Amino acid sequence: MNFLTVGHDDRHQPIRLHYVDLGEGDPIVLLHGYPASLEMWEPQLLELPRYGVRVVAFSRRGFGHSDKPWHGYDYDTFADDLKTVLDTLDLQNVTLVGFSMGGGEVARYMRRHQGARVSKVVFASSVTPYLFQDEANPAGLSEEDRTAETTRVRTDRFAFLRDYNRQFYSSGLLHASVGSASLQWMQQLCNRAAPWATEACIAAFGTTDFRADLAFLSLAVPIPTLVIHGGHDELAAADAGGRRMWQYVPQAAYVEYDGAPHGLFLTDKDRFNRDLLNFARYGLKGLE
Repeated sequence: MNFLTVGHDDRHQPIRLHYVDLGEGDPIVLLHGYPASLEMWEPQLLELPRYGVRVVAFSRRGFGHSDKPWHGYDYDTFADDLKTVLDTLDLQNVTLVGFSMGGGEVARYMRRHQGARVSKVVFASSVTPYLFQDEANPAGLSEEDRTAETTRVRTDRFAFLRDYNRQFYSSGLLHASVGSASLQWMQQLCNRAAPWATEACIAAFGTTDFRADLAFLSLAVPIPTLVIHGGHDELAAADAGGRRMWQYVPQAAYVEYDGAPHGLFLTDKDRFNRDLLNFARYGLKGLE
């Protein structure tokens, strides 16, 4: 396994992130969703490097095989960790892909670090522009639901993850369902997360407002932006996410996968991989 150090914990021990680095060419960097790890990108890691691109994925702190410090589960820290990864691997002309809570990392990184090393961004099933419920976002996550999720993590984390993964793939939808083996695989990935990271990240993605971060993408030189969302996303509803992104990133191309669930990187992997490759190679023209 490959690891790189992004900082030190309260006891001055290194915090190491597990990563994979495959293929050659301009890099696509994949930021995984909650509460999985880099291995969730298997459908992309297996396919994309065959087409002349370099693919990098890592497990954020607290998840997968990465180190699991007690603190540091906020978007400023995640963005700083991402910068260390890009700098350490000396990646240039990056297409940065954020899935689910990873979309928040993309937004925060672009503003906090002025988009260094990144040429294009993708928000897939993303929690941006913000996930919490208010008058302008009635489809968002209510405070009551967020509290209930936190309580379930504390009282029965494995049952919480089981039910979460069923929603992740909208497993009741016949045409978008995945098999029981895939559900078990995803559960195993999620089980590896530290309980404290699993809990803390509910507050991180459930309460963070990314609108000011997204504004950076539309400054003097707009950043090519692709937004992909499933029409039947049960965890980050399209009405709360993808369909609202144009208000904050007017140059973004929005692609909705009709009937697709949150975990469209697996259920719609061929289309998703094709869209990523075309966008990475040709920008917005690749989607025409």
